[in-house]
Amino acid sequence: MAKDLKRTGLLAVVLALGAASPVLSHHSHAMFDHTNEVTVTGTVTEFVFRNPHVFLYLDVKNPNGEVINYSVEMSNIPNMIRRGITPATFKPGDTVTVKVHPLKDGRRGGNYVTVTAADGKTYE
Repeated sequence: MAKDLKRTGLLAVVLALGAASPVLSHHSHAMFDHTNEVTVTGTVTEFVFRNPHVFLYLDVKNPNGEVINYSVEMSNIPNMIRRGITPATFKPGDTVTVKVHPLKDGRRGGNYVTVTAADGKTYE
């Protein structure tokens, strides 16, 4: 009987850890360089307000005048609403300044730190 309880307990722990691991891996921010911050100003091309993460896409001109699309990963919808960001906050054509922790692999984009709207309001 005690042996069966140990097996049942062990099985419960293994199942709980197995179910939790996808959730934990989803919230990894390992792809971002948290020791660095980059600030870019650009024009909003798309604002995707959905879970699991909100995304802001910008066209940014580099020093050579080339337009580069940036992808800015934000938080989930409840966190964005608490910070004052709603589906209507950013619209295509808006000019914004975004501070991000850049992607480590060199792609253009990152995890947002702040976003300053054209009216000067900063969202953290």
